[in-house]
Amino acid sequence: MKLYNIDYGKAARIPSTPHKKPKKPNLFWRSLGWALSAPELKKLGFTLTTEGMEKLSKEEPILIFMNHSCFLDYKITMHAFTGRKVNIVTTFDAFIGREWPMRGIGCFPTRKFTTDFTLIRDIKYCLKELGTSVLMFPEADYSYSGKPHIVPESAAGLIKMMGVPFCMLKTSGAFAQSPIYGHEHKRKAKVSAHLSYVLTPEQIKNMSVEEINAVVQKCFEYDHFRYQQENGIIIDDKDRARGLHKILYKCPNCKAEGKTLGEGTRISCTSCKKSWELTELGFLEAESGETEFAHIPDWYEWQRECVREELLSGEYGFDVPVNIHMMKDTKGLYGVGKGRLTHDINGAHLTGCDGRLDFYKKSLSMYAIGAALYWYGVGDGIHFGDNEVTYLAVPTENSHVVIKSRLASEEAYKILKNK
Repeated sequence: MKLYNIDYGKAARIPSTPHKKPKKPNLFWRSLGWALSAPELKKLGFTLTTEGMEKLSKEEPILIFMNHSCFLDYKITMHAFTGRKVNIVTTFDAFIGREWPMRGIGCFPTRKFTTDFTLIRDIKYCLKELGTSVLMFPEADYSYSGKPHIVPESAAGLIKMMGVPFCMLKTSGAFAQSPIYGHEHKRKAKVSAHLSYVLTPEQIKNMSVEEINAVVQKCFEYDHFRYQQENGIIIDDKDRARGLHKILYKCPNCKAEGKTLGEGTRISCTSCKKSWELTELGFLEAESGETEFAHIPDWYEWQRECVREELLSGEYGFDVPVNIHMMKDTKGLYGVGKGRLTHDINGAHLTGCDGRLDFYKKSLSMYAIGAALYWYGVGDGIHFGDNEVTYLAVPTENSHVVIKSRLASEEAYKILKNK
């Protein structure tokens, strides 16, 4: 990704990328994508199984949901849908510096965690006018802890609205091979995917959105670490715990935040000096004393409970210095200066660039805030915005607030919505 450091005023005047209708996948670009991804998938022993797909012709437009584990997911789609024309809903940042080939393989962009009615029209355009299928990742982010993110009920509403066959593509092993907290270092793991025909148009027509939502939530039940353990998958990589502190930021022993460190095969706390070994089967084992959480997702969810208690008691909130970047068009990422980011139960507030930037987003307007780890080499950052611009705020201290803010935004949305 190209990074340009420019004045905020100049970046603010850059026109946002105009909307373009999705294009039918180009055979050349799809074939190239297949060829480029084939060696890596072969090396990983990739296999695909299907269920009920023989009932559908490859010319019949379908709506496909897929769980999101890592960048390998896009390569898997190239092989899972050979012979079927599929357009893919892709996050806007994936288009920066590569819009031409992305559109060539059938991708079209949306900005995360915004209300985007254009996206609905684009999906309908693909299904009804282009006659192509549409694949999307309703979690909108890679899994952090190996368990699913929130899948909003609006995903079920989309299925109801489109009324075409609904299918699910679920992967296994991709997270173990490249977890988001340490994706710069690939592990060895066998990868597979299962493609299933879930709901027929007739079933969708006769079901309520609530009933469809129950089916969707069932589709997104997964636990990558549990899968590894139950299937005896050995990850003997000597750096398998690298970066684990990025998602497990709070020590369950001394309760210090931002003091954990994942290196080699261990995660430790620099405050109380306690450490845990990440075993080859994906369990955590304390090297001395009690093992508070043997299962990584349990540690992650404990942090969520702690954040929720802070929100309810009024104790949650932070104010950190940040480097500010903007995403306006697909030409590059614009670094525009320094500022501060505050976050509390009511929302996120980004200020800076010598007082010229002041952007506020209410918690009730986003069911989650974006948390980016290792974001294109820029760093760990928090991103949010609207349909015209996305801001990326990279904390220059207390970087653990990136994941903490994600947990807090999800819980704040639930609390405020219930009120």
